[in-house]
Amino acid sequence: MASNESWSGLQFKSVSHGGILPGRRLIVLGAVHGNETCGKQAIERLIDDIDVGRIVIQRGTLTLVPITNPLAHRRVQRSGDRNLNRNLCPTDKPVDFEDHIANWLCPLLSSHEVLLDLHSFHTAGQPFAALGPENNTGTLEPFSQAALEESLARRLGVSRFMDGWLDTYARGVARRVKATGATSERAALLNTDPRYGVGTTEYMRTVGGCSITLECGQHADPAAPEVAYRAILNALAFLGLADLPKPAPAAVMDALRLFEVIDKADKEDAFAREWSSFDRLNKGDLIGTRKDGSKVLAEEDGYIVFPNPAAMAGQEWFYLAKANLRAWLPDKG
Repeated sequence: MASNESWSGLQFKSVSHGGILPGRRLIVLGAVHGNETCGKQAIERLIDDIDVGRIVIQRGTLTLVPITNPLAHRRVQRSGDRNLNRNLCPTDKPVDFEDHIANWLCPLLSSHEVLLDLHSFHTAGQPFAALGPENNTGTLEPFSQAALEESLARRLGVSRFMDGWLDTYARGVARRVKATGATSERAALLNTDPRYGVGTTEYMRTVGGCSITLECGQHADPAAPEVAYRAILNALAFLGLADLPKPAPAAVMDALRLFEVIDKADKEDAFAREWSSFDRLNKGDLIGTRKDGSKVLAEEDGYIVFPNPAAMAGQEWFYLAKANLRAWLPDKG
């Protein structure tokens, strides 16, 4: 597709540092969503640390991408033409700006072993790490590196962990397909694509790597860039890329699993109160009210995650999570 005028002056940037000795290949992403800037700030701080010699990459390779989606970042919004962290895959026929990002980013991810993707969220809440599935040979998200992911997650400086992302998306997609039916509108086509839940971390796992999304706090929280920066340093130390103090694994693990995503049906759908991520829900609690007056109630005890009052119709409004019975593997530290 021809270049769009709104893309003028944009380019992709990654900064790589190679150690003299062999080691792991780590890539760190910031601003996959343009209004989530804590990762960008942390990465730019680390680049300066490396440039002046405060930190030295001694082993392996570190690649840093401060601004993964430059169009969304320039617009100071979540997406450019669409959400980069959905339907992420290379394409021979790019349609929107995020397709061009994917054609640049996916090969870059494929050349690494470990991904740390730094994000923030809409409303107040405690930072947490999102992991992939337990080891499995299924068809949705087969995986064999759960032990490494779990061990890295426990050393990023947070004590809350969550999984269940892709199978939750699959259920959401199935509902959208049933509700939408056949359509030629691109946004609807993307939202009902079976690959809808594939973002940076899911793509990384499809090419043999392991990956963690670190949600560093609320977008404007001044502590979020520090959470992101500390997590990068801890990852460098744990993976052996730099001789930094080894982080201890988190002593307290608050483990949750996503099990449901609820879409906004109309722009006038409204929450019953100002929710924060991980606010507790009891069965029967009123979460929100639809435009037609119908009540959205909690069907079981759990937690609300990523409540988004500004969500558009047809997009994710909030997620639900519950206690996770995942059997964590022996620590690889």
